[in-house]
Amino acid sequence: MPFEIPEDLHPDILGFAWLLGQWHGNGRGDYPTIEAFSFEQDIAFAHDGRPFLHYFSQTWITDESGERIRPGALETGFLRPGGPIDKAKGPVELLLTHPTGFVEIYFGEIDGPRLTLQTDAVVRTPTAKEYTAGQRMYGLVEGDLMYAYDMAAQGQSMQSHLWGQLKRV
Repeated sequence: MPFEIPEDLHPDILGFAWLLGQWHGNGRGDYPTIEAFSFEQDIAFAHDGRPFLHYFSQTWITDESGERIRPGALETGFLRPGGPIDKAKGPVELLLTHPTGFVEIYFGEIDGPRLTLQTDAVVRTPTAKEYTAGQRMYGLVEGDLMYAYDMAAQGQSMQSHLWGQLKRV
């Protein structure tokens, strides 16, 4: 699908332009404390002319044939430059909120069509499950949004948890 950089995109986030839009696809999840699963996902990266992107992700757990079984994870937040972005390379910040009782602050780097992040802080409500750290990587590969998410939770060390491939819609 052709993509055009919006005329009103703030110049400080031109390096994030490749993320803009609606994405849809599928992924897999696994972790030592749960059964492996498949999911369907919608992601949106939007802007309003200011120097950040609004991020929203919604998932549905799917069965072996790809049919939705039930709602999955939701998360929303903001992707911001963490300093000067020069030629699509530089520091970034990601702030995320989850309805399961977590707030995360990530620091990382954008390098062309690749974004790598790790948590600096995770804050949990008293009712949230134990979760201590995360790492995320997003990349544009042959026009698709690919990502991987590693986490440390439930007494486990940092390890692979989710991965997915989404197409621009």
